[in-house]
Amino acid sequence: MTPCSPRSALHRAAGSLAATGLLAAATLAGTAAPAHAADLPVLVLGGPAETALYPYPRSGEPERSTVGFTVDNPGGEEGEDDETEFTVTFDLSGLAGVADAAVGENADCEVTGAKAVCTDRGIRSGLRGIGDLLLTAAEGSEEGDTGTITVTGRSKGATFTPFTTEVTVGGPDLVMEELPFKERTKPGDKQQAPITFTNRGTRDAEGVLLGLVYSRGLDIPERYSNCAYTEDDTGPRGSGRTTVLCSVPGSFEVGATYTLETPLTIEATTRAYQDTFVYSIHEDSADRRGDRRAGAPFERGGGSVLRAVPAKAPKTGAAVARGGDLAPWDNQHEADFRTENTADFVAYGDRVSGAEGSTVKADLGFRNEGPAWIGHLRSGEAVATLDFTVPRGATVTAKPGLCRAATAAGGHREDQTSPAPRYLCPTTAAVRDDGGLDLPFELRIDEALVGAEGAVTVRAPWLQNPKLPFDPEPANNTAYLVLNGESGGSDPGGPTGGSGQPPTPAPDPVESPSGAPGPSASTTPGGSAGTAGGSGGGGGLAATGSSALIASGAATAALAAGLVLFTAARRRAARHD
Repeated sequence: MTPCSPRSALHRAAGSLAATGLLAAATLAGTAAPAHAADLPVLVLGGPAETALYPYPRSGEPERSTVGFTVDNPGGEEGEDDETEFTVTFDLSGLAGVADAAVGENADCEVTGAKAVCTDRGIRSGLRGIGDLLLTAAEGSEEGDTGTITVTGRSKGATFTPFTTEVTVGGPDLVMEELPFKERTKPGDKQQAPITFTNRGTRDAEGVLLGLVYSRGLDIPERYSNCAYTEDDTGPRGSGRTTVLCSVPGSFEVGATYTLETPLTIEATTRAYQDTFVYSIHEDSADRRGDRRAGAPFERGGGSVLRAVPAKAPKTGAAVARGGDLAPWDNQHEADFRTENTADFVAYGDRVSGAEGSTVKADLGFRNEGPAWIGHLRSGEAVATLDFTVPRGATVTAKPGLCRAATAAGGHREDQTSPAPRYLCPTTAAVRDDGGLDLPFELRIDEALVGAEGAVTVRAPWLQNPKLPFDPEPANNTAYLVLNGESGGSDPGGPTGGSGQPPTPAPDPVESPSGAPGPSASTTPGGSAGTAGGSGGGGGLAATGSSALIASGAATAALAAGLVLFTAARRRAARHD
């Protein structure tokens, strides 16, 4: 590392800026501003709002802190260029006498005095890392000294909003203790969560902010009056995930360990299957609470006050100005739960009629009749695929964007523009217990065959292993689209005397549908088009194990990126002749 301050400049490092993840507790900051040109995207620079440094030691080398920075293109669309070059400038003059800085390894940066200009390329949609700075407390600095880093960007292909982060010498170091949860549960099981943390920093923490996030199948029945609650439970992508922010009063001293006065109760509900519980601790402040909320609506609980009490004898620590956490990566833990439960995925078809040459509309899909919701929170893979075989004598003329054309055997089809004999429509990485897929298709009747049928099957994403492991009723996984059917023919709303299994697997390798192109789509029960979870058809939730405390704005990236879930409209009443 080559130090950089007004007394010592950075030296150039070779390589390319690598995309890096944020520290789990880093708070993303920066808001979009109007573009200078109407046709240019506005990229938002961000990173942790504050960073704490270990004080300069009396002997030995100073301990280094890594600060990751990001760029977000919130209004971008998939398929944008990867070639347009842009530069990011780090103005380090605000660190004079407070900290020394170096550019992270493999950074393509030109350094002049107390500025580092780093080059990257690609005006792509979404959030990504743009590189790290490595910081240490400057020799001669004192506990409580503060400085700033200002980040700006420049490109012919975009405008940038600047970002400033504060750097402080010294601070608390809140370390969350990992709890020994029983991960195999049954609906109704309850576990105690005596959340415990220690301050291993250089000053006391004046109040702490306890963050809790639990997925749809879990619940904490008690609603505390010093906690604020929000549920991501609206819209087609509502996950049902609950986020809780608790402002716990008190002075939490250096060297002391604290635990909740009353342990939390974690309950596996009747809809639990695969769930995650995230618990974190940070020093409390109005700015941090605002960052964690990120504009989401929160409601205060009406119960008792949640308090933390000493678990071990405290040591005295001197209080100084607030700053960041010295080691934010140990502020948080996550627990996964696997509950013995099932979910019944029920396919539905349609019955439509038309003369030769006419175009008809058909509503196909499936619904999850529960009791469990199903989410692949860690892998981000699609939960299921709706597999539709086109009836004889018909041609698909319009399909939902998430559906991918396939060969008659269900294999990969290079041509996605011309009509196909079969279509694969993947879900996102989670399907709620009141959710599913509602998919509008349009078909041209080329030959008016009486009672032509096409199977509509909800199955696992891989054709070679189509069974849904959570579904105890495979017989209703298949329904039919019936064209010009006669009375007494197949019931489009469910299986007709068959095994309920998907069409015969193809002998050729089948591509996973999680990479299907195009935006997701669904319909309301009335058949109108709408969005249903996930761009790219079912693979949009990687890094759900990440630990964002809210499901909106840039904080979603710190989690995980983390959960892309959806709710589709429930299926209309059973269709009849």
